[in-house]
Amino acid sequence: MLIPIRDHNPSNLRPYVTYALLVANLVIFIAYTPLFADERVLMRFFLEWGMVPARLSAGDGHFTLLSHQFLHGDMLHLGSNMLFLWIFGNNMEEVWGRWKFLGFYLICGLAAAGLQYGADPLSRIPMVGASGAIAGVLGGYLLFYPRARVDMFLFLLVIFRIIPIPAWVVLGSWFVLQVLGGLSAPADAGGVAYWAHAGGFVAGVILCLPLWLLKGGTAFWRGCNGVPPHPDAEYRFVRSSIPKVTRRRRFRDSPWRR
Repeated sequence: MLIPIRDHNPSNLRPYVTYALLVANLVIFIAYTPLFADERVLMRFFLEWGMVPARLSAGDGHFTLLSHQFLHGDMLHLGSNMLFLWIFGNNMEEVWGRWKFLGFYLICGLAAAGLQYGADPLSRIPMVGASGAIAGVLGGYLLFYPRARVDMFLFLLVIFRIIPIPAWVVLGSWFVLQVLGGLSAPADAGGVAYWAHAGGFVAGVILCLPLWLLKGGTAFWRGCNGVPPHPDAEYRFVRSSIPKVTRRRRFRDSPWRR
């Protein structure tokens, strides 16, 4: 399992909008957490505030194109989305500026909902989550900083490693997985909204393209070689004051030794 934990792309702008989005998603999730005690009540809530394609086809619930972006199905869903927003949101906010970034984020969420709707306009399954909007952030990041390093946490049974990988590998492979998932999963199946992810990602690239061209396009890449136009963040381990204990001594002194 590979999990992104940080990038080597510090921002010169304090990302207040990214912080506000993180807080808004968390506060809203906490507000309806008591509904998880009753699945029927929770489903009624998601049917009311989540994006239901069949409802939109009937000409109702257009407000859910926005409201669904701030709802999540469980803690894992919320945590994974906020992790990606935390890692990549600050750089895109710096590129766009605060208020334009907010508009960019919400429009990507709308585009994600649009593609998911187009995949099955009669579906009665509610779609919730900020992942479509965040996918747009990932698409824009890939366009501007394809060679920025992203630290991935590798977890494989008893193997734990942090591996720096170029952003184009991390984000490009993520996008390919969404497309493959969308092609292989039945349109009316619940679970992951693959087409919403793919739609948000493509929208992010398209919306950022004029800004990227304004900054020089390929000349922007040549000027910074596809990496951040400022020094990479350097992460170093802090030396611990806890004394090391060798394997032999730990075994000998252990009260569980047989």
